Amino acid sequence: MTQAMRLSFGLEARQIQTQKLAPRMIQSMEILQLPIQALQERIEQEMEENPMLEVAERDENLPDDDNQTREDHAQDHDKSSRTEDERELVVREDSSNAEDFERLENMGNDMPDTFDDFRRSSNRIQEDSDRQHDLMANAVERPESLNDFLLHQLAELDIDDDVEKIAERIISCLDARDGGYFHSSLIDMLTPDHKPEDIAKAEEALRIVQGLEPTGIAARSLRECLLNQLSGHLEMADKLRLIINHHLDDLAENRMLAIQKKTGYSIDTIQKIREELHKLNPKPGASFMESFVPLVTPDVIVEQQDDEQYVVRLVDEYIPSLRISEYYRKRLMDPKATEEEKEFIKRKVGSAQWLIESIQQRQRTLSRVAGAIVKHQRKFLDEGPEAIVPLKMQQIADEVGVHVTTISRAVDDKWIQTPRGIFPLRRFFVFGTQTADGEDVAYETIRLKLQEIIDKEDKTRPYSDDELMEELQKHGLGVARRTITKYRKKMGIPSSRQRRDWTK
Repeated sequence: MTQAMRLSFGLEARQIQTQKLAPRMIQSMEILQLPIQALQERIEQEMEENPMLEVAERDENLPDDDNQTREDHAQDHDKSSRTEDERELVVREDSSNAEDFERLENMGNDMPDTFDDFRRSSNRIQEDSDRQHDLMANAVERPESLNDFLLHQLAELDIDDDVEKIAERIISCLDARDGGYFHSSLIDMLTPDHKPEDIAKAEEALRIVQGLEPTGIAARSLRECLLNQLSGHLEMADKLRLIINHHLDDLAENRMLAIQKKTGYSIDTIQKIREELHKLNPKPGASFMESFVPLVTPDVIVEQQDDEQYVVRLVDEYIPSLRISEYYRKRLMDPKATEEEKEFIKRKVGSAQWLIESIQQRQRTLSRVAGAIVKHQRKFLDEGPEAIVPLKMQQIADEVGVHVTTISRAVDDKWIQTPRGIFPLRRFFVFGTQTADGEDVAYETIRLKLQEIIDKEDKTRPYSDDELMEELQKHGLGVARRTITKYRKKMGIPSSRQRRDWTK
């Protein structure tokens, strides 16, 4: 055979192999990408379509380790007790599925011995499910959460699909416990490969959410929250707007004379403004606090131990433990079974085994990825969002030893519960820059401090970008002026001249 022929043959063989593996690899990637609730639905669908799959019952009186040990012993016993004829019978004619049936031979012998036992087992599972459904149906209805209340309003609006998706992400970040403020960055609501025009969509999405009830929701500061509650028909709307924009701190400190001097309003007028201001709600989402429930189910939980180390734990109690039906395995061994029936069982078993392994691989990958993220973002967990450090997916990919696209799929639509709250896993991947001292600093850190400085500036003499740079340097954030300008624009903050014009 010539070298050209060998090369051609090799390429053809690889193409055939790729064609055979592609559907399964695609399924494995899909399983990895599914959040926990969608994974539950996928498992239920697969169990309806594949009779080879069943839920492995667990002894609730035993801890997880003991359950696993018992299953391992059962598998070892089953493997050693098989006859040589049985082993030969399960060898597949299709060599690409040989490993699946080798694994099938290692299945435990603690499954039902007859189809009637299998059916009774299935009936028990169904009865348990029915009882659970009845309990849920008869339970006292839980009050609507803030997130659900906002999502119901959003669903009634006729808006662009992309904007609606971003609005949903914004709503998912709102917490009734702090009044329903939006503390994240609009950039974080976008995918890493977002386009410049997507920023405008994010800004539109925030405006839409802020237009929902309760009025003042999703504000980024107390000032914005109060301003968003002002309506044009209020008698003192203009005066209220002026006081909120420029004299909120003076009013809080009861510096009436200072306000009188700066505004020319009489003390009586300022008192009336204060009374009207007290009618506004500084925490519009707080009324939902008792009914607060997370909009999402976290896939990962991070807990701090007594030694102050953080431990990552997967939320897997909602994912049933699957196994191959013993009835069908024995049916495959039955000499009375037809070839057509055996082929059907072989095909379905291969599909079932691949699903089981895909779920296991998902859990392993998600655990390793979450662990690596937590290790890099320890300061975030210790000190809060302002301490987040720059992190790229490629860094985690290199550490875990997988392709960067695998990291993207692993964190897609996944949430992590931390002592600081519940966050999307993507939240921990942030871009950054370097300070004048060569220290890496996250965009989020600059954004939060920049917003704080601008919120407190004298609105009649707003800071220029050069002055903002100097103010940031006072807080140890020595970034270039062009960086300040770039970040300010990304945050949708006008120039100093424009901000000054607004006060006139």
